[in-house]
Amino acid sequence: MSDPTSTSSPPETFPFPRIHSFPPFYTLQPNSSTLQSQFSSWSSLIRAYCRHHRLFRLNVSVALEWDLFHNRGLRKRLRAEDVARVLEFMKLKEGGAAEWVDDGKDVRARDANQLLALGKVCIIWWRRPEEWAAVLERWVDETAQKGTVLTLYELTEGEITRGTEFYGMDRDVLLKSLGVLVKRGKAQVFGQEDQQGVKFF
Repeated sequence: MSDPTSTSSPPETFPFPRIHSFPPFYTLQPNSSTLQSQFSSWSSLIRAYCRHHRLFRLNVSVALEWDLFHNRGLRKRLRAEDVARVLEFMKLKEGGAAEWVDDGKDVRARDANQLLALGKVCIIWWRRPEEWAAVLERWVDETAQKGTVLTLYELTEGEITRGTEFYGMDRDVLLKSLGVLVKRGKAQVFGQEDQQGVKFF
């Protein structure tokens, strides 16, 4: 998995859509309806980019230098405060497609300088927790894991799951997705911190 804390773009080539080469795309528009469409386009692009590179977290201050937000060929980039506004749109208007980590600090989108100073990080839900839960449940059924106890490390880093869609998954994403199965009575999570495990039913 590419390291989302790296200071450079993830190495694999991402097939950017045509809109990424459209200069006005990098300036948020004043017209409300146009702005909403622009937000939606950025949201789709961010989720596709993160899915392609299997990135679960986006560090705003680092991601500003990625080719996602910085088109060097055009010499255009999305400003920090506008990236924050897009992510806030994803959080509030697109069913929580983005989720601020440690949201208790209450860093608002308009305060981009504070956001960057804190190294604010977003989880990008390119699959919803319910979708990840379905992926996990399907794997449990296909590999006869019902009744089996696995550590969270085994689920995301073990040989048994190598090659699965959730191999290398962010721990917080995994826990929230497992929470969906727990609510359905399909799993039980136990233990503390690094010793956590899960049993599937």
